[in-house]
Amino acid sequence: MIRIACFLHVWLGAFAVVAAAYPQDNAPEFSNLKAIFNGLDLSGWEGDSRLWSVRDGVLRGETTESNVAKGNTFLIWNGGSQTNFVLRVTFRCNTTNNSGIQYRSKHITDSSASNAWVLRGYQHELRNEIEFPDVSGFIYDEGGKRGRICLAGEKGAWGTDGKTVLGIVLSEDEFKSTFKLNDWNEVLIVANGNNIRHYMNGKLILDFTDNEPRLTLSEGVIGLQLHAGKPMWVEFKDIQLGVLE
Repeated sequence: MIRIACFLHVWLGAFAVVAAAYPQDNAPEFSNLKAIFNGLDLSGWEGDSRLWSVRDGVLRGETTESNVAKGNTFLIWNGGSQTNFVLRVTFRCNTTNNSGIQYRSKHITDSSASNAWVLRGYQHELRNEIEFPDVSGFIYDEGGKRGRICLAGEKGAWGTDGKTVLGIVLSEDEFKSTFKLNDWNEVLIVANGNNIRHYMNGKLILDFTDNEPRLTLSEGVIGLQLHAGKPMWVEFKDIQLGVLE
C-alpha cells in the first residue's frame, strides 16, 4: 500500500485538494479537476478544422481518403504549458490506425513541420487493440529518437545508458480484461517530476521514470493526435486537467 498526499490546484483554480491514499495498482482519486473541453465546440483548442469537429458532446477527429492528414497532426489545447499535472481523458477509436494523447510537448512551427499543428514530446499511445505490445498506453517519443520509451505493463526507467525494465505492473491477460475493445476507455495520466504513470479504466498500466537529463521533458503543451496514413477516426470526451504542486 502506497500512501500519497499531494496538493492539487486545478487549472485557474484557487484552492487545493488532497489525493486519497491508494494501492499502487489502482488509480488515485483527484477531486475538482477542471474540464478543458466544453462539449459544445472547439473553443480553447487549435487544429485543422477539416479534420476536427464536435458532435453530440464528443470531440471527433477523422481522416478519409479524400480528406487526409498532411503528416501527423494534432488538436492543441491553448491553455499553456503544463509541468506537473493530472490529465483524465475518455476515448474510443477504430482499428485502421492509431492516435495519441500528447503532453509535455513542443509545438513545432519551423520548416521541419509538415503542417501547422505538429507536436513533439511524450505521447500516450491510443489504439483499439489488446495484443502486447501494440496496445494503448505505452509512451512514444513523438518526433524524437527514442521510439517506444516504455511499454504498457512495464515499470521502467531511462538513464544515460538507455532503458531499463524494473518490473511488471500489469500482465497482457490483465490488460485484456481491463481494456474495452470498440468502446469507451478512460485514461488517467499523472506526471509528477520525472515520474509518469498511466492508468486505464482505473488500473495502473505503466510506471516510468525518466533519468536522462538530456532527454527528459519537464513541461510542455497538451494535444490530441490524428495519425497520417490510413483513414481513421478517434473520439474524446470528459477531458479534465488538474495541476500538481
